[in-house]
Amino acid sequence: MLLADAARQFLAHLVVERGLSPATRTAYAEDLAKYQQFCGERPIGEVRSQDVEAFRDHLVAEGLATSSVARTMAAVRGLHRFALLEGWAPLDAADEVAPPKVGRHLPKALRVDQVAALIAATGEDLTARALVEVLYGAGVRVSEALGLDIDDLPADGDPNRRPGLRVIGKGGKERVVPLGHYAREALNAYLVRERPTRVAKGRGTPAVFVGQRGGRLRRQAAFELVRAAGEAAGLEAVGPHSLRHSFATHLLSGGADIRVVQELLGHASVTTTQIYTKVTVDHLREVYAQAHPRALATLCSRNLCT
Repeated sequence: MLLADAARQFLAHLVVERGLSPATRTAYAEDLAKYQQFCGERPIGEVRSQDVEAFRDHLVAEGLATSSVARTMAAVRGLHRFALLEGWAPLDAADEVAPPKVGRHLPKALRVDQVAALIAATGEDLTARALVEVLYGAGVRVSEALGLDIDDLPADGDPNRRPGLRVIGKGGKERVVPLGHYAREALNAYLVRERPTRVAKGRGTPAVFVGQRGGRLRRQAAFELVRAAGEAAGLEAVGPHSLRHSFATHLLSGGADIRVVQELLGHASVTTTQIYTKVTVDHLREVYAQAHPRALATLCSRNLCT
């Protein structure tokens, strides 16, 4: 089987069998397209580990970020593993090819006052305000926020409706997350005063967040709304994920149990959530210094006080 045909069947497998989101499927397709272009039109069974290594080194030489190289190579490894299982190749050509080492960077979280400034900077743009409030108030991924339908929203005072926001996360996993008072107010204002006008321009959509043309708000447009608000607030490099990071960091700083934060974020493992505990170390040190009777001497003896 040709490499291109194998890639198409692998992508179909990811969507049908593993429930990958459209965004992840698109990313995999783009990565595998680069791989096909590099390897040329040939059977996947003829590809060897030297070819996979050469592709990895090619990506590095192009100056791609290590994280981008690692993501692309993950797609390539998945393709070759699938080809072996399907009997299209005599061996897994990517099995012994080491991926690039990716350093784990701490997420950039905004301070509470910076989040408030960001929300204020949305001004009269009800769509931007509702989006920012939901991203920060519920800690959802931008893809999860844009995937929300009207039926996923909580209904105050209705015992037959769920008490929180119904979110479909990675792998099609469903969770319900609470939505605070401020987020609900911003969302209701948008739903009543802005969404109907937008929906009328299209063919009708169940989507909560709607673009200017009446269809579901696109990912790029959502990023632009948050970025523009960040610039107006005088903040650098603010995106939707900054709000998710801030949501988790502020919860842990406020004393929330890490297992609860794990559930709210939709992480499969608590290990993924633990990265946020490093962000709050300054807060923990401050609480210790204020609460422990011998903390000041201990901190200073270890060069931890200022």
